[in-house]
Amino acid sequence: MFYYLTHAPINFFFKHAPRDFVVDEIPLYEFSGSGEHLVLRVRKKSLSTWEMLAKVAKHLGIQTKEIGYAGLKDKHAMTTQYISVHKKFEEQIDAMSIEGVKVLEKQYHDNKIKTGHLKGNRFFIRLKKVSKADAKKIQQALKNLEKGGMPNYFGFQRFGNDGDNYKEGEAICRGQKKERNKKLQRLYINAYQSHLFNNWLDARLTFVHNARVNGEGYVKGDTPLGVMEGDIAMHYPFGRAFKVEDPDSDAKRVDEKDIVISGLL
Repeated sequence: MFYYLTHAPINFFFKHAPRDFVVDEIPLYEFSGSGEHLVLRVRKKSLSTWEMLAKVAKHLGIQTKEIGYAGLKDKHAMTTQYISVHKKFEEQIDAMSIEGVKVLEKQYHDNKIKTGHLKGNRFFIRLKKVSKADAKKIQQALKNLEKGGMPNYFGFQRFGNDGDNYKEGEAICRGQKKERNKKLQRLYINAYQSHLFNNWLDARLTFVHNARVNGEGYVKGDTPLGVMEGDIAMHYPFGRAFKVEDPDSDAKRVDEKDIVISGLL
């Protein structure tokens, strides 16, 4: 993996646990307050999203696929996220008691929540045993990230406990293996897709770094990915994709956080 920040190693203690790792999902839009679907803001602890959905589905007597959700949240954390069920289950939801799961809010909406219906996630991460010198490094790193952004690698949780789910996905895509469980098939293929993206991102960062070191001026802007003619950019935070034809102009727009350079996915 390419590390574009040049600071020395930072020493700290971090325990991957709900007390020190909190994730809150930010919905993509405001919910209407009326409609056939009941949207629940759910807090879960020490459960994966799939495990939480399975427990809720079992309580309601339905299949997991009948529950809408926007994204997956880490198991070893305290997380909140939005899910949706048909409003006919409201009484059962009110009576629901599942260890590690609590419904914080509920409201109606016109449609079922679907994958990708989230604006982003807000993180709280507690680092311990940080020296004053390392705290300064962290503060400077955060300033650099605020200015230039962060290469958005897929994290280890995408690849399974052993880190090799992508190998299963590759075998499926190459026709070397069949997976009858559609949920697992999608998970494996997504892991392979994420693996390819991370490889591309690594190559892109290395290429841009070397081009800058060698004084090759076709890479514009100061962000880690840079901006080059032919890139596919997107309006930030939402909007259509378009092809970069004027790298100098679009590099300024990236600096102003008006657009972002997309990745090969």
